[in-house]
Amino acid sequence: MTEYQIVEPGSETVLRDGTIKLHGPEGFEGMRKAGRLAAMILDEIAPMVQPGVTTAAIDDKVREMTLDGGAVPATLGYRGYAHSCCISINHVVCHGIPSEKTIKDGDIVNIDVTPLLDGWHGDTSRMYLAGDVSLKARRLVEVTYECLMIGIEQAKPGNRVGDIGAAIQAYAESFRYGVVREFCGHGLGRLFHDAPEVVHAGRPGTGPLLKPGMFMTIEPMINLGKPPVKLLSDGWTAVTRDKSLSAQFEHSIGITETGCEIFTTSPTGLHKPPYA
Repeated sequence: MTEYQIVEPGSETVLRDGTIKLHGPEGFEGMRKAGRLAAMILDEIAPMVQPGVTTAAIDDKVREMTLDGGAVPATLGYRGYAHSCCISINHVVCHGIPSEKTIKDGDIVNIDVTPLLDGWHGDTSRMYLAGDVSLKARRLVEVTYECLMIGIEQAKPGNRVGDIGAAIQAYAESFRYGVVREFCGHGLGRLFHDAPEVVHAGRPGTGPLLKPGMFMTIEPMINLGKPPVKLLSDGWTAVTRDKSLSAQFEHSIGITETGCEIFTTSPTGLHKPPYA
């Protein structure tokens, strides 16, 4: 049975105890600030995502901007992870590790950032196109963004978590794309990862009831080929089993009385590529 817990104002210690947290105005304000910083970081790094640039250089820039914004990268030191963001290229589904590897012409690149600002996590990711990207790759990126927004449309009180996944799955599969099940969205707020899990496939009318005050990410990972993924030996990098391209977009949202609020929307309108 799903349990909900009201987070009292001023409460800085929240336990990962399986309950779904319900936040008030203080939480919404904290998430707005963290989410805006996260979105600004993704806006500002857009010009860097081009052929010849190393993913390590982008990671350095993300760390610099996060610290300059008065926050710390939530990924830095998380379960031993040693970087300030995740950068996933082409057939990497998620959790790609920044390195001295350079971005190539035609790559599609996902950058995932989570600044921790005043105790609140602003978690978001966005796709970028490097150089001359193929039409099929561009279409995958476009549809993945549409999947995100279609899922967000279902994020309103009275619906259930399964309604989000079902809407995403139906749309993605109408293009014969594969929807990743092994990784999912999640609750967040004071905690980086919390209940509920938001799987991007499923049946309508199933899963926890959406209530005002819930914070979560919606972050569909859509494959050009089949859904299955595998984890590489580094323990982080997930790739498509059939080596097909994969794309992802992510927003952090809060359920309101009438729908939802997106905390990580781009303040400059750079919602999806191309960002010129």
